[in-house]
Amino acid sequence: MKKVSESAGDLKKLIKHAIEDLEVTPTEYQQIMDCAGADGHIDKEEAALLAQFQTMIANGTIKRVKE
Repeated sequence: MKKVSESAGDLKKLIKHAIEDLEVTPTEYQQIMDCAGADGHIDKEEAALLAQFQTMIANGTIKRVKE
């Protein structure tokens, strides 16, 4: 079984926080994007997390708010 990358774990924590709050600030959004690209490679786990995150923003589950 393939181990999840450390950056995928960090990304999951950041996205989980946004889901719990049901909102994401520009700073949090940038942290999520920076975390995803930090190692220069978006693996399958990170891609799935980002897709879920973007879907939740698109359907209004997570709101983008000002700081």
